[in-house]
Amino acid sequence: MPDDPDVAGLEAERTRLYDDLSQVGDFRRGALSAVRRKCGKPNCACARPGHPGHGPQYNLTKWAGGKTVTVHLRPGPELEKARREVAEWERFKSLTGQIAEVNEAICDARPAAPASAGQAPPPEGQRGGSAVSSRRRQRPR
Repeated sequence: MPDDPDVAGLEAERTRLYDDLSQVGDFRRGALSAVRRKCGKPNCACARPGHPGHGPQYNLTKWAGGKTVTVHLRPGPELEKARREVAEWERFKSLTGQIAEVNEAICDARPAAPASAGQAPPPEGQRGGSAVSSRRRQRPR
């Protein structure tokens, strides 16, 4: 239906992106990190110069309720599940960003609809409105 072949190409790209979006699996917001720490005991191996510290300890950090929330994850199935879910979150964010860009390009490329032949545009400085006045301005009787 679009007159411009560029619009048709953009619409095809948007359809492809929607199809990709429908394939996104379970996801969770947040970021994974591996941290090491020193325990503070003077006789521990981690106190030696050059020792990386204990760990790694894996954390899932996310923003919730106006605060940063960190969840500690155990290596193994729990960590691998979180890695997959965070990767799907990143995929979801990327796809929705691409969809927004393509939609904006479609809006820019699509020609404006011609004005109706029988209607003149409203004069500058005048506001439209309904013919019925507001009930708030009327005094009760």
